[in-house]
This record gives sequence, structure tokens and C-alpha cells, in this order.
Amino acid sequence: MKADPKGTGILEMYFVLDEQGEPLPVSDFEEWVQWCDRADRGVARTVVAADVVVLTTFNGVDEVVDGQTPLLFETRVFGGVLDGEAVQHSTRADALAAHAKLVEWCRMGNSPGTGLTDDQIT
Repeated sequence: MKADPKGTGILEMYFVLDEQGEPLPVSDFEEWVQWCDRADRGVARTVVAADVVVLTTFNGVDEVVDGQTPLLFETRVFGGVLDGEAVQHSTRADALAAHAKLVEWCRMGNSPGTGLTDDQIT
């Protein structure tokens, strides 16, 4: 954990994954950097269509505000109607659940005949 020299209440915390894929805090920044250099931080990757991918990764760093739970995992959509959609999570289980939900939404968005028609919008 990095100190908060400005007194903002924001601290940077660093985490690595254990053998089961669960986060563990580390106190040494250099240890975290070395782990990140060699670790596979990917949690889940789903190709929904040729141009749509949902990716969930472990970030390993979080700015913790006043003791809030760190958000260490991120699920992001690349391509399609939800391109750029990103959600952060505090646990691996929450990240995997959100990954599945975004994959479902992306599949619906890429399916013909789903969503709103132009007539329904106007």
C-alpha cells in the first residue's frame, strides 16, 4: 500500500493472484511489478462475433477511498453496440458473473431481430 502524503483519503493498494486465482495484497511495489510482468492476468475471454470480444482481467491495483473494497477485476466489451462498456468488480466471482451477463447482452445485440426498430424509437 502506498502512503497518502496529501491526506486525500485515497491509498493505492497492490494485489497479486494466488494459485486459486484469488487476490492477495502485497506490500512491496516492486514485488507487484515483477508479478505483473510474468503473470497471466486474464480471467475470461469470450469471442461473441468476429468483431465483438468480452474480456475480463485482473488489474491488481486499486485506489481505495476510506476503506472501500478494492475493485480489482474489470470486464470490458470490445466491438459491437456495447463497445467500450466496462464494469469493475471486487471479487473473481462477481467478475465472472458480470462477464457472463455482458456476453449475453452482446449476443442479443448481435442477433437479428432484437432490440428496438427505428419505428419504435421515433
